Amino acid sequence: MRKKVFVSGCFDMLHSGHVAFFQEASLLGDLYVGIGSDKTVFDLKDRKTINKEKERLYMVQSVKYVKKAWINSGSGLLDFEKELRELKPDIFFVNNDGFTPDKQTLCKELNIELLVSKRIPHKGLPQRSTTALRKECHIPYRLDLAGGWLDQPIVSKYASGSVITMSIEPDHEFNYRSGMSSSTRKKAIELWHTDIPEGDKEIQAKMLFSFENPPGSKYISGSQDSIGIVIPGINKLDYDKGQYWPSKITPIKDKKTIDFIEKNLWFITLSPRNEEYDVFSDTVINKKNAQLLADATEGCWNAILNRNIKDFGYYFRKSFEAQVALFPHMINDSIINQIDHYSKDALGWKLSGAGGGGYLIIVSEKPIPNAIQITIRRG
Repeated sequence: MRKKVFVSGCFDMLHSGHVAFFQEASLLGDLYVGIGSDKTVFDLKDRKTINKEKERLYMVQSVKYVKKAWINSGSGLLDFEKELRELKPDIFFVNNDGFTPDKQTLCKELNIELLVSKRIPHKGLPQRSTTALRKECHIPYRLDLAGGWLDQPIVSKYASGSVITMSIEPDHEFNYRSGMSSSTRKKAIELWHTDIPEGDKEIQAKMLFSFENPPGSKYISGSQDSIGIVIPGINKLDYDKGQYWPSKITPIKDKKTIDFIEKNLWFITLSPRNEEYDVFSDTVINKKNAQLLADATEGCWNAILNRNIKDFGYYFRKSFEAQVALFPHMINDSIINQIDHYSKDALGWKLSGAGGGGYLIIVSEKPIPNAIQITIRRG
């Protein structure tokens, strides 16, 4: 008997890359495809699909390599779990950006082999991805490398310090509510539609910050979000005590330093944080923890300037530990387990944001299996 092979995804804007993926999977056995519902895609990506679920199902079912397809009944990154348990496939086949530790754990429980695609395009055809086809929007994402929370006066009132942030090209469509500043990016898209226009970047960052935080806002989003999206490259933002806007912005323009960061950062996809999550519960915001965060950020900055990978990993991790000391609910047991799993191969680690979800980011000189890497926006 031929083996059962299962794949799952959105499969919006069906293209040759999807067909090549199906063909590669079908070489292993009979192919079954679970398709994310319109609601699931919206919840994960904060956008509507180009094609509705019935049309996507029709197109996927029409591909000759597919034996059977359906709309997954669940939600979130494991929206296929019910169907997976019922199908009991021999193989779960994923792309490298579709790999998550939760999928790996589920496959181990069900004794399913998890294989990662080599992403081989059909002979004579270019490599395709939905993200590339959707690239009419060039507005970046952002990541705080260290010091996140010092842009909030509730923390910086105890210690002045810096946040190191970087602007990330939208080569990947990062999940919504995953700590990659997707909500601020959404506001930037409302302002500028497809890309940030020419002009003074600090003024534009202030414009975005004001647009996201109109008078009367209950919660003020940190200015590192708007600065990280608008100002290219890697930047050190110095915050005086109790201030929302940095007193100084120091950029890194050196190509070798930017390449150093790109080369040694690896992203593992985790589940996005849920809507009910409250990072401000049970906080331990005091002078000691705020100063630990400020000191770790300064160490991280010096390591970046010196391109010292061991120091970078160490202070990268120390900054994250200081964040967790301030906001203990940034992590949960599931995240701790994932950190334990990857820590033996890592020099440092952190989450992309609060809430125990999004992306586990690892500093490593060696490739991390099934992880993705990013491109930093140059000037």
